[in-house]
Amino acid sequence: MTILLTGAGGQLGWEIARRAVGRKLLALDHAALDITAARAVQQALKGSGARVVINAAAYTAVDRAEQEPAVAFAVNRDGPAQLAAACARLGIPLVHMSTDYVFAGTQHGAYNEDDPVAPVGEYGRSKWAGEEAVRQTLASHLILRVSWVFGAHGHNFVKTILRRAREREELRVVADQCGCPTYAGAIAEVLLALADRLAAGQRLPWGTYHYCGAPPTTWHGFAQTIVDLAKPYESLRVRRIVPIATADYPAPAARPANSVLDCTRFKECFGIVPSPWQNGLVAMLNTLYA
Repeated sequence: MTILLTGAGGQLGWEIARRAVGRKLLALDHAALDITAARAVQQALKGSGARVVINAAAYTAVDRAEQEPAVAFAVNRDGPAQLAAACARLGIPLVHMSTDYVFAGTQHGAYNEDDPVAPVGEYGRSKWAGEEAVRQTLASHLILRVSWVFGAHGHNFVKTILRRAREREELRVVADQCGCPTYAGAIAEVLLALADRLAAGQRLPWGTYHYCGAPPTTWHGFAQTIVDLAKPYESLRVRRIVPIATADYPAPAARPANSVLDCTRFKECFGIVPSPWQNGLVAMLNTLYA
């Protein structure tokens, strides 16, 4: 079974492509396919022989989205809408990636799939609009919301902390936002496992699911672990990681204070238990320092 992957140049797409050994994968980056172009999407899918599409293409610049919402919505809403429409015409299921940022972050405890959404920024609003476009257009879909994604390829929090830890003796990191770091490699393994089930003729329960690393932590706690695990690989200048409040680190876009996701439904429906994010961080560091 051919898997068509969009967004192959991103951190998640890169992990999927490098792990798809023994599978027939058509990996398309933005240069090969602009998912916002309806005709290009239709032609790419029609000529691919794909039996499932994984959409890992996304606009993920949370702060920049506040200044260019039209671009964020074009990629995160219109692109998935085009993919879903093409999949519907060809009878192909779509696996679409979404985010914890569809929630406001004011709830106590983890968010499940049925909790009301209320994104606080343009990025989250554009991703929610993309979810809705997929739901309204294509019945055979899986929407997977993930959280605080990091990996060896592309830009992410881990790489930012490592860079700053080389340059500064003190880091100031937000400690009042809580979430679940998730290794892109772990997400890739999950997506390929689901594609394998489709290839084997299994019927999957379509719908929206949460998948993220465990346990929850703060950005400060995540940063401290990054530094601790990186020290055996290199000498870092940083000596202190100081916890600060969100108000002490102003940013163009608001972030949810709590974006912890409840993965119970995913575990019960697919029998896949999310792995500790620390394991993914070790795997990422091994790749970076190799």
